[in-house]
Amino acid sequence: MKKLDGKVALISGSGRGIGREIALKLAREGARIVVNDLDPALANETVDAVKAAGSTAVACVGSVTEADFGTRFIGSAIDTFGGVDIIVNNAGYTWDNVIQKMTDEQWYAMIDVHMTAPFRILRAAADFIRQKAKEEAAAGQETFRKVVNISSLAGVGGNAGQMGYGAAKAGVNGMTRVLAKEWGRFKVNVNSVAFGLIRTRLTEAPASGGGAIKVEGREIKVGVNPDVLKTMEAGIPLGRGGTPEEAAGAVYLFCIPESNYISGQVVVCSGGFMF
Repeated sequence: MKKLDGKVALISGSGRGIGREIALKLAREGARIVVNDLDPALANETVDAVKAAGSTAVACVGSVTEADFGTRFIGSAIDTFGGVDIIVNNAGYTWDNVIQKMTDEQWYAMIDVHMTAPFRILRAAADFIRQKAKEEAAAGQETFRKVVNISSLAGVGGNAGQMGYGAAKAGVNGMTRVLAKEWGRFKVNVNSVAFGLIRTRLTEAPASGGGAIKVEGREIKVGVNPDVLKTMEAGIPLGRGGTPEEAAGAVYLFCIPESNYISGQVVVCSGGFMF
């Protein structure tokens, strides 16, 4: 028996990077996956990779910031697989600036993708989770479900130039602690994983230090200058940035039965680095 046999896991932003690795990690342990990405091609690539790993998957394509996305996402899991067991709120990106240069558009983009989107997804799951928990309790069953919200060191200790991102990620941690108390009686473990430096497209950059991604028609500058990356890594006790696979491992710990008595926690995955 694999640890997640029969479970249904939804991972937002799982077309590439950390989200894709989370999807594959959970799939290898038997979970059926609802994949999400803005790009249909990337979402379908992850679906194929999940199938190649021996599990099943379905894609729910679209932006997590769309008003109806939460309902569609949860509906995809229920309609396709008949339930919801694990929700990983992973989708997001950085759009940085110091406060005097940060526009309202930048601020709300960070709040919308990192806070409002997870809120809507979890709200959309509430009726199903409450009803199933009541049915299971009446039958004398204790079935645990899992929510893992992705946060950041910027939301734990702050980071200059990330007012919107840091505030949103701190809000995610607050949301985690509130929901752990609201949903504890339904046997739902709610935790956050706060990442430090993980080597993804959001941190990797050309030698010139410039890079960009396109998000809903916006071109967002991303990447960290290689020289700055080296300095950052020198301050990490383990001596390097983490890989997406290692990041997925931290999330996996909160999805397995061994974490059934852990809830309302924020665990930092940063190679030992703290602000």
